[in-house]
Amino acid sequence: MEMKRLRVGGLLLSSHVLMAPLAGYTCYPFRMLVYELGAGLCFTEMASANALKYSDRATRRLLYTTREEPVRAVQLLGGDPAVMTRMACSEGLKDFDIIDINMGCPVPNVFKSGEGSALMADPGRAAAIIRGCRKSGKIVTVKCRTGIRREDMFAAEFARVCEDAGADMITIHGRSRSMMYEGECCYEEIAQAKAAVSIPVIANGGIFSAEDAGKMLERTGADGVMIARYALENPFIFSELTHRRVEKTVLQILLEQMELAAACYDETFTLRYIQKLASYGMKKRRGTKRYKEQMYRCGSLDELRDMVVRIFSEEDS
Repeated sequence: MEMKRLRVGGLLLSSHVLMAPLAGYTCYPFRMLVYELGAGLCFTEMASANALKYSDRATRRLLYTTREEPVRAVQLLGGDPAVMTRMACSEGLKDFDIIDINMGCPVPNVFKSGEGSALMADPGRAAAIIRGCRKSGKIVTVKCRTGIRREDMFAAEFARVCEDAGADMITIHGRSRSMMYEGECCYEEIAQAKAAVSIPVIANGGIFSAEDAGKMLERTGADGVMIARYALENPFIFSELTHRRVEKTVLQILLEQMELAAACYDETFTLRYIQKLASYGMKKRRGTKRYKEQMYRCGSLDELRDMVVRIFSEEDS
């Protein structure tokens, strides 16, 4: 796959391979990792506009960033245009370059509250949210799906709504809300959306190898791809796709992630984050169940560091 740069609003990204926002994983250390490996853009975990309104402690942790982060992009969830506008312009998001509006989350409690993918069924409200977030002066992007129901998909129509409202880019997960995360991606729907607008269209969903990424671009004509959970299992997918030379081992990456997380967050968060990340890193390897049991019994960072070294030294030898 040929590596390309991607222009989004006034920013020229280093590559057209993006990292999806993932709850529990795309914290500051992981974002810095994927940027190092070649990602052109990586978003924070999904942050609730309502929680941000009340200065929720957990939400403030989601928004941790520094000047060292190459591009600072937050994903914001909400369904009230007034609240979304106020939070987009708030002090809490002042350090971010990009606001990505979540219009794709399919989970029932989000959908029932009129947020996430529910906004696709209400284009007027979706457009009002985009226009409101534009008042922040930041680049505004949208992540959505191909539609609500499998039998009634309208990605192209919704992409035009987003572009007309002022979105600078749209990422489309190639499944409807009803499909959740199952079934083959609807490549044709993404292709139709790409043909319908002039802003960049990013294709997401069902990418578990470099070959899958190439197939996605070929079949959709999209301007880029967004990798999701496969990046937890194999973060080197970014260097593979962007042809960036990386000589680090999985062990080196985990130890660096642990050190950076410990510098940014408390020990409890760091323990859980590294345990989860290491679990993905040992996926499909021999002895995974035994290793996980031992790792999750670690009660301190020193214990976890020793265990990670033992596990991944054996795997890398």
